[in-house]
Amino acid sequence: MIIEDIRDFAAILPPFRAIFGLDFGEKTIGVAASDLRRTVATPIEVIRRTKFTEDAAKLLAMIQTRNIAGLILGLPLNMDGSEGPRVQSTRAFARNLVKLTDLPITYWDERLSTVAAERALLEADTSRKRRKEVIDQVAAGYILQGALDRMAHLGGE
Repeated sequence: MIIEDIRDFAAILPPFRAIFGLDFGEKTIGVAASDLRRTVATPIEVIRRTKFTEDAAKLLAMIQTRNIAGLILGLPLNMDGSEGPRVQSTRAFARNLVKLTDLPITYWDERLSTVAAERALLEADTSRKRRKEVIDQVAAGYILQGALDRMAHLGGE
């Protein structure tokens, strides 16, 4: 099921299970996982996209292996907040994925996540080749960490 509001998403998650953050791109899907308490996001892998069925099979296998409770997809909004073609393809991916899994799926505004990931990798003096290999999973980590931080503050509102 696709849940638009992060509050509703957080409310239905079972305790002590990790969630995935996904940076969905044209050529790759960056994947990050939370810890069981959902406080820290860790970049874990990049899936090289081929066809939806193959991409989904790889992702679902990872979900099964890690006993994932939900998915957060980065939503690549334009800087003015409007939705362009990249948002449409992300939403289409979610609509197709929801047919294959019962896991809740939500979105997180990913504006500037790739910029932040690139900056962090540059500050860590990561080589250009290595940055290209890991940028999408690091961006997924930024997406997931932002959502985790927001969910942590929901209890105090």
